[in-house]
Amino acid sequence: MSVEDRERGAGPLRSRITTDGLDRAPHRAFLRGMGLDDEAISRPFIGIVTTAGETTPCNGNLGEQAAFAHAGVSEAGGTPRSFTTISVSDGLSMNHQGMKCSLVSREVIADSVELVVRGHVYDGLVGFGGCDKNLPGIMMAMVRCNVPSVFVFGGSSLTGTWRGKTVSIVTAYEAAGSVMAGEMPASDLDELERCALPTIGSCPGQFTANTMAMVSEVLGLAPPGSAMVPAVYPEREAIARRAGHLVMEILRRGGPLPRDLITRKSLENACAIVAATGGSTNAGLHIPAIAHEAGIRFTLEDVAAVFERTPLIGNLRPGGAYHAQDVCRIGGVPVIAKTLIASGHLHGDTMTVTGRTLAEECADAPDPDGDVIRAATQPISPTGGVVVLKGNLAPDGALIKVAGLKSLVHEGPALVFESEEDCMAVIRRRAYAEGDVIVIRNEGPKGGPGMREMLGPTAVIYGQGMGEKVALITDGRFSGATRGMCIGYVSPEAMAGGAIALIQNGDRLRIDGQNRTIDILIAPEELERRRAAWQPRRRATPLAGVLEKYANQVGSAHLGAVTHSGNLQWPYEAPETNEAAE
Repeated sequence: MSVEDRERGAGPLRSRITTDGLDRAPHRAFLRGMGLDDEAISRPFIGIVTTAGETTPCNGNLGEQAAFAHAGVSEAGGTPRSFTTISVSDGLSMNHQGMKCSLVSREVIADSVELVVRGHVYDGLVGFGGCDKNLPGIMMAMVRCNVPSVFVFGGSSLTGTWRGKTVSIVTAYEAAGSVMAGEMPASDLDELERCALPTIGSCPGQFTANTMAMVSEVLGLAPPGSAMVPAVYPEREAIARRAGHLVMEILRRGGPLPRDLITRKSLENACAIVAATGGSTNAGLHIPAIAHEAGIRFTLEDVAAVFERTPLIGNLRPGGAYHAQDVCRIGGVPVIAKTLIASGHLHGDTMTVTGRTLAEECADAPDPDGDVIRAATQPISPTGGVVVLKGNLAPDGALIKVAGLKSLVHEGPALVFESEEDCMAVIRRRAYAEGDVIVIRNEGPKGGPGMREMLGPTAVIYGQGMGEKVALITDGRFSGATRGMCIGYVSPEAMAGGAIALIQNGDRLRIDGQNRTIDILIAPEELERRRAAWQPRRRATPLAGVLEKYANQVGSAHLGAVTHSGNLQWPYEAPETNEAAE
């Protein structure tokens, strides 16, 4: 059924394949077993998926929020069908082998949502995500399924207060390093950990969850103005209820569908909002993955082009001073979007779930306050807070967050580790020196497998007072909370024979954030000699289960670390038994 047919209200709902006809009597019996009557069965079926659970505070009240969306769908004439999917906490899996499961969970989330929507042939979808991989995972599923969809971020936590200072979870990470360095007593850390996260919700800084929440708005998948409202604010009820109404409006209008929203322009908008707010480097992995679901090739190089031309205007943690609740206080994402549209850094003509353009939705937003968010004419920095580096060490690119860095250039000798655990043992002993370039390899998508985040090492280094006195390079990832001279997502990765696999202790490495370069300072012929002699590293423990499947399927980080060929389009099946049902 075409978009034009849907707009005219012509043709049956896709869910009728499960409800219409004599041979669907058993299907209807299953529905009646859940309490549905004739009227409910005759309505559109709308899936409402959450990552609700007790795995992380990010997901703490998603079930409650989904209940409001459930009511909204019913009020608007649909039959809501709630279901859940998994969530792996980046916070609780950090700095041990469990972190290998985090990025993998993004694919499992997308796959599981697709299976339910496709298997039950739902007519629409409302999705709630709270933690780092939930957001892109659910958005990827929406684009893949391409049914009427509305995404809702569950909201951030509030910040804590400790001894008169505003604190968040990243304060606790860095304080642990301070205790190791003997600069803070353990009793202070004990106090701090008890007030660093005072409410449920995602980490409150411009880390991965809040970054991808902003991305969801400018991609057009989320209701405008919804992303920065904290998880515990009462406005969450109205946002969720509105999402239920919106998905029914999209169904009746026939659009815009997710693939109408995901265009090259909207993907550029996503990159711009990341750069303008000093957002998480993980966005450089997730935006190409979302594009991949729509059949659009959007690489780290495309991300870099937008980062390069976008000014940094958000004074947000970890590089700045403020948090999501402060962005909410001054007007939310529409304030940032309106400012960037006016300055020519954002496309205002892209569509949103409301059926209106991004420019129309942001037209009445307040002007920037000048402190939390600056005007584009008075930026913190003329280019974005996240930079893509290229050179003989990373021909396909690497990412660094430069927001808040005092120096953009570092050159020093390599100190090479084959895993995060090996590196952490040295960091805990402080057996490294000022000027070193710490290299952690074999942590890429295939090599890990699972591309672990390195917030543990970087936060401890920062807590030891060495945050910008050393550099850290990895083919793994970084948390959105990471700060310092930290370069991740090096592509190609070590397991694929990338140059990071060829580095030896003592090699001079140079990182230049100003000129966007990253290089091993050795003769080209020596690099080629090492490449010819290189052999893939044997794993200490053979893979099995989900990590084996992931390692065999996952692609390069610069293309989003995706696991399928993209642009899945399943055909609409009209029920063949309508006449018999009549």
